[in-house]
Amino acid sequence: MLTIRELKVCLLGDTGVGKSSIARRFAEDNFEHNVHPTIGASFMTKTVPYGNELHKFLIWDTAGQERFHSLAPLYYRGSAAAVIVYDITKQDSFHTLKKWVKELKEHGPENIIMAIAGNKCDLSDIRQVPLKDAEEYAESIGAIVVETSAKDAVNIKELFQGISRQIPPLDANENERNEVIRLGSQHAPRCQHQRRCC
Repeated sequence: MLTIRELKVCLLGDTGVGKSSIARRFAEDNFEHNVHPTIGASFMTKTVPYGNELHKFLIWDTAGQERFHSLAPLYYRGSAAAVIVYDITKQDSFHTLKKWVKELKEHGPENIIMAIAGNKCDLSDIRQVPLKDAEEYAESIGAIVVETSAKDAVNIKELFQGISRQIPPLDANENERNEVIRLGSQHAPRCQHQRRCC
């Protein structure tokens, strides 16, 4: 029997960068052109095989509007990983990403895995953020970096596979128990601020 490992992952970034679209493309493999801004956060899950394990991603898609910023610690606290998303066509969203990284380093879990996603690479003809800038920044903070397109399903699976690769391996004793291993908080934030609740 495969060991199931639950990985709490939060998505952070400016409003409109495509966090909800990335989560939906990964969890449900679909894309909606007219997505309403997330209120508070929404929740999705997806279980994928990785090596001799099953990784069950518990994905918290947080709101990007400034008025919901204070709620973000409810979702990144206890997370195994954070995906910080920017829009490659909006330089400002890349600056906001750096603020999120600073906040995670100061207030997030000590060993949180950070992944940077430059979304909307299907619009590379109006790009404002060079991939090289993102790669250099990611290297400086030890983060995964990938350019994605939720619309065209580019590098979405690869983004989460990159997170799986960073998860520490189980030791022999844990592996023999064949049970659910939770990485990150076992307690979900309260749901009253969600657009879609668990």
